[in-house]
Amino acid sequence: MRIIAGAHKGAKLTSPSGANTRPTSDRVKESLFSMLDGYGVLPAANVLDLFAGSGGLGFEAMSRGAAQVDFVDSSLAATRALESNADKLGLDHSAEVHTGDVLHFLGGLPGPDHPESRVFDLVFMDPPYPLGEDAVTQILRRLSTYLDMESIVVVERAARSPEPTMPEGLEVFRAKTFGETAIHFVQLVAEPEEVSAAED
Repeated sequence: MRIIAGAHKGAKLTSPSGANTRPTSDRVKESLFSMLDGYGVLPAANVLDLFAGSGGLGFEAMSRGAAQVDFVDSSLAATRALESNADKLGLDHSAEVHTGDVLHFLGGLPGPDHPESRVFDLVFMDPPYPLGEDAVTQILRRLSTYLDMESIVVVERAARSPEPTMPEGLEVFRAKTFGETAIHFVQLVAEPEEVSAAED
């Protein structure tokens, strides 16, 4: 696996040894980041990479200008590979690697009323395809606490899977299929008064 564009273009990433990971293909990644470039979300972004594996999406975002990435994976082999990749790329100062369950990680973040609360500009969520839709919805519900109206969540699923069920407050605003992979772009739903203000 390699980084396809930006400051670290061409850099090879270490994959977790013996881990059952499913890296996003270069074709999907190139199209995905082309769309993200169009939204202007990458420069100086605070990024969260859930089910990160070797970190192909998060490190690609950093190569293209993201300021900070938190990588989360439950596999120790994956997080060791993530730390190795961050060190190799000289990005260990702006990459935080967390070993553990995604829901547990999100539950441990400071809440919105806390002075150290977090807001993520961009979130990659690439769970194992067998992960049930209820679990995906539960993660999205927990995640919504750490988003603002400009945030984008990218959910990668099998093309044969149904569109993820959105919890209250979130919506899919764009979706695209690449062979066996489907990408869903998710954002917070604008409150009625915000929609009215935008139309005035």
